[in-house]
Amino acid sequence: MSSSDIFIGEVIGTAMLILLGAGVVAAVVLKRSKAQNAGWLAITFGWGFAVLTAVYISAPMSGAHLNPAVTLGIAITSGDWSHVWLYWLGQVIGAMIGAFLAWLAYFGQFKAHLTDPEIISAPPHEEGLVSEKAAPKAGPVLGIFSTGPEIRIAWQNLATEIIGTFVLVLAVLTQGLNDSGKGLGPVGGLMVALVVVSIGLSLGGPTGYAINPARDLGPRIVHALLPLPNKGGSDWGYAWIPVVGPLIGAAIAAGIYEIAFA
Repeated sequence: MSSSDIFIGEVIGTAMLILLGAGVVAAVVLKRSKAQNAGWLAITFGWGFAVLTAVYISAPMSGAHLNPAVTLGIAITSGDWSHVWLYWLGQVIGAMIGAFLAWLAYFGQFKAHLTDPEIISAPPHEEGLVSEKAAPKAGPVLGIFSTGPEIRIAWQNLATEIIGTFVLVLAVLTQGLNDSGKGLGPVGGLMVALVVVSIGLSLGGPTGYAINPARDLGPRIVHALLPLPNKGGSDWGYAWIPVVGPLIGAAIAAGIYEIAFA
């Protein structure tokens, strides 16, 4: 794979991932959306299908890492660090593009939601997006763009992200890689999509299961930049947890893989 293929593939793939992933959350959360109140099952399966779509689109070009934690795990186990920075850059840029496109697709719904008197006058925790403790720091639609804890206990939130990403990266390393060992193949993409659904159903409740630094950071930046009325804060005090936690989880998964499977 050339450097340009890696960068373009990760930008396109991660953009598709976030467009469909943020899109399903917007569909469930925003007023005047036909899917409003479809629930957690719709969100978890929507994210799983988003992973599947993004992997199949980008795998031929970049190996479809789509996640700095996956890139880190593969680099540790393969010993090839030459393109890590390029993967990470493409993933963050792609995540920002995907978040912008999701906002564009739901432009009218965002406006209707954020100008509704019930929304702008209600405490954020009553909308089911962020915890009561997070209310001063997170706006009413931040959960569409990035994650936040239901109960704000930093060590627990960090541990949840570490554990969830450990499951994801260990599954990628043991079952998901293609013949080159540096990316996902067609069968691996399906398996990883199902693992993401499983993580969402089993471990997603406490923090919203970022399990991907780019997936959280890129859209959080877009939330901060977009001209959304009454959007509230972007909760930057929490933002380090869905970045650091997944990277730690990936490193642990790579270590376990080297000890037990390599």
